[in-house]
Amino acid sequence: MPKRKLVVVGNGMAGARTVEEILARGGADLFDVTMIGDEPYGNYNRIMLSHVLSGETALDDDDLMLNPMAWYRENDVTLYSGDSADAIDRFAKTVTCASGRLIAFDVLIVATGSNTFFPNMDGLREPDGRLARGVFGFRTIEDTNGMLQMATARDDVRAVVIGGGLLGLEAAYGLKTQGVEVDVVHSPGHLMNQQLDERGGRVLRNKIEELGVGVHTGKRTTAVLRNDDGTVAGVGFADDQSLPGDMIVVTAGIRPNVDLARRAGLVVERGIVVDDQMRCEDEGFIFAVGECAQHRSEVYGLVAPLWEQAVVLADVITGANPDAEYHGSRLTTKLKVAGVDVAAMGVKGPERDDDEFVQFYEPRSGTYKSVVVRDNKLIGAMLLGDISKANFLTQAFDEKVPLPDERISMLFDMGTPSTATGAAELADDVQVCNCNGVTKGDIVGCVRGGCTSVSEVCATTRAGKGCGSCKPLVADIVEFAAGDALTADVSADWYVPAIPLTKPELIDAIRRQDLRSVSDVFVALAPGGEDASAKMPLASLLRVVWGADWKREPGALFVNDRVHANIQRDGTFSVVPQMKGGVTSPQQLRRIADVAEKYDIPMIKATGGQRIDLLGVKKEDLPKVWQDLDMPSGYAYGKSFRTVKTCVGTDYCRFGLGDSTQLGIDIETRYQGLESPAKLKLAVTGCPRNCAEALCKDFGVVAVGDGRWEIYVGGAAGAHIRKGDLLATAESPDEVIRLCGIFIQYYREQGKWLERTYAWVPRVGIEELRAIIVDDRDGLVAGLQERIDEAVAGYVDPWLDREEPKSPAQFTPSLPLLPLPRVPVR
Repeated sequence: MPKRKLVVVGNGMAGARTVEEILARGGADLFDVTMIGDEPYGNYNRIMLSHVLSGETALDDDDLMLNPMAWYRENDVTLYSGDSADAIDRFAKTVTCASGRLIAFDVLIVATGSNTFFPNMDGLREPDGRLARGVFGFRTIEDTNGMLQMATARDDVRAVVIGGGLLGLEAAYGLKTQGVEVDVVHSPGHLMNQQLDERGGRVLRNKIEELGVGVHTGKRTTAVLRNDDGTVAGVGFADDQSLPGDMIVVTAGIRPNVDLARRAGLVVERGIVVDDQMRCEDEGFIFAVGECAQHRSEVYGLVAPLWEQAVVLADVITGANPDAEYHGSRLTTKLKVAGVDVAAMGVKGPERDDDEFVQFYEPRSGTYKSVVVRDNKLIGAMLLGDISKANFLTQAFDEKVPLPDERISMLFDMGTPSTATGAAELADDVQVCNCNGVTKGDIVGCVRGGCTSVSEVCATTRAGKGCGSCKPLVADIVEFAAGDALTADVSADWYVPAIPLTKPELIDAIRRQDLRSVSDVFVALAPGGEDASAKMPLASLLRVVWGADWKREPGALFVNDRVHANIQRDGTFSVVPQMKGGVTSPQQLRRIADVAEKYDIPMIKATGGQRIDLLGVKKEDLPKVWQDLDMPSGYAYGKSFRTVKTCVGTDYCRFGLGDSTQLGIDIETRYQGLESPAKLKLAVTGCPRNCAEALCKDFGVVAVGDGRWEIYVGGAAGAHIRKGDLLATAESPDEVIRLCGIFIQYYREQGKWLERTYAWVPRVGIEELRAIIVDDRDGLVAGLQERIDEAVAGYVDPWLDREEPKSPAQFTPSLPLLPLPRVPVR
């Protein structure tokens, strides 16, 4: 039987996935397959473009390409790349391409996807219709490459992202990692309004602003402002305000690409109208799939429905299941947005009076959870920050597990399946990786096929190769399926991606090879080149190794570390001067008051660490504020030694057993500002009444009488609550200070990036730490003491180092809203 001609217009994720499904059903024996793609590449994962923009993935990375050119050759698929379909003749059964190529078909699949929606704005386009220089969508490799080139052209690039949905926030995050000053402008009242309610949007906004990204909601952009030479100058709003910017990224949504279908006479509404078998109306041989298709009045912009459509279409076309039907998708979204975990499904809130609605809202910790129940069925859920219950809620949403009577237990582990057991309880058809359409059954099958490590399973199935939010669940499923056959991933012990060394090995290599900049480390030690996600931990490690003698480079530091202050949600900064042990003087208080008045600082607040916080300082005022305060930095912004909280001890308290105030001052004087994997908070309390809360600090000291001090490590009192473990009982203040330095240095050299001591101490084990630090079992103490002494001797207060900015943009203003400038609009 001769093969029929199958033509697929579109080489994107939906079109290529459909061809994969067709080939998996023996389609190579049924069809000669031809694909037409207007980009000059194979099929790539558009979701990964945000990783490319942030520098986490290279343009030539295997994780980006889903179907490289070799795949088409190996599967006898003819690909016409860099060409586009101009016309479909339904009666002659031909497709005419822009190149003039005429392609005949027996069966046609239209998979033209979507295009970036560019709202009508003055100055957006040139007279010939091209986008103005500096204006980008965020849809293609070309878009991403253009933004990267502009972002890295100089140090002081400013960008405005129009649209605060998923794509816009990913664009902002990626540009921020490239050292660009970024503002996000969103017309609705809160971010990601399609997925989140107002409270969820508020929590997300706090997280985005913590990254140093400006957020402006409720602002309608009406114009792209242009300079005399035609380049971008910023954006203007409906309220006659504006934002400056050298680059404008438009992420205001997508629109189905239906022009070709409309010209061919296919039925088009918002998308190409299809039936339950993805067949175009009144056509027996033309189908549509993906973002361009409209099924039962719905057009889907997420990838999970595309995979489901591809399976049905392949079943129908190949005859594997000619009665297969697609009945729509119940959308569950689990992803990572600019580093923040988000899961959402169903409705965003109650819609009827009898709907049950349970919320947990804690903006301080960046956590928001809610569920909506109707008639004892889960019809909506939202998780932000902590998505540990997403697996259970997904199954409940799909009606595969019953709901607990205590609805609050749907948000916390109170009798519902815990995250540890969720992998075993998940049904095989539950989609684990939404980005690449991988189910639990796919992962289990991969393990049974011989893949016994998480990295092997991810490489084979593509699970975790999109946004990455599913990786913990993938690991749980692999562990469940592999059992005793599970093998460890070698890279799990690497300190940073791209460099195959543990942290001690990396420190040794840095010292031996005298590597003092992040670039030097990548050149010498990273076989595959740079990895953007490794820059900040490497910069921190270099400061641990070399102190002030490391080589600073643009883009290697977070904004807080670049300007030595803590960025706030409105783009201003928080300044916390040092008050050792919480002790101050009238002179210091007078200076603080004078500075607050002089620079019109809107809020002065006492902190939990017994300091005074000046909130709302303008970026350009920071060096002047430090100079007028004439006080050391309190390091409230850094991954470093921060504060030592004390009680009044023996000087005034009738219960005091030890001079906690002086010991706290002495500890802070010695170890102030030392760089560490994560922030360090300390406390010294003068008696077991524990007024300074020493039992829940990274390093806490408690006077117990007779000159003795108990030392506790690994405590926490924030989003995680943990009582510290008893490390030792010291016989003198000097012994406390010595052990404190050895503990800090060992943590500096061994802790993972951003791993707080409350996670590090139990991971290593208090008995092991006691053996190393107190008993010197391995003979490491002398070296640790020498290196902490070197670090202390090399300490430089960053607030004194203000003679010259380290880069043109270090203390230039953030992007405020300005009156609309008189800039020519072309």
